[in-house]
Amino acid sequence: MRIFRVSFHSNGKVYQLHAQQISQADLYGFIEISDLLFDEHTSLVIDPAEEKLKAEFAGVQRLLLPMHAVMRIEEVEKRGQNKILEMDGTLGNVTPFPLPPTDGRNR
Repeated sequence: MRIFRVSFHSNGKVYQLHAQQISQADLYGFIEISDLLFDEHTSLVIDPAEEKLKAEFAGVQRLLLPMHAVMRIEEVEKRGQNKILEMDGTLGNVTPFPLPPTDGRNR
């Protein structure tokens, strides 16, 4: 089984999700992500961040992300922890795509 870790930004946050399927969507400019992977609780320890993501994406069969929102796609050996990170400069080596200036003038 192939496992992919996808990092993308949405609403000022960086999401890191794990999935089994990633492809170019039929809709031009979008990446399709399906078969999201979440922890199957085999222990007594439950991660609240993982539960929040699981609830947010409950019932989602496939996720269509705009290509410019995707920061990184990696094929990994095993599933890691799904995360939501704040975009406050503490992201380590992940740099978000620069956004255009918002000074109110049309360019």
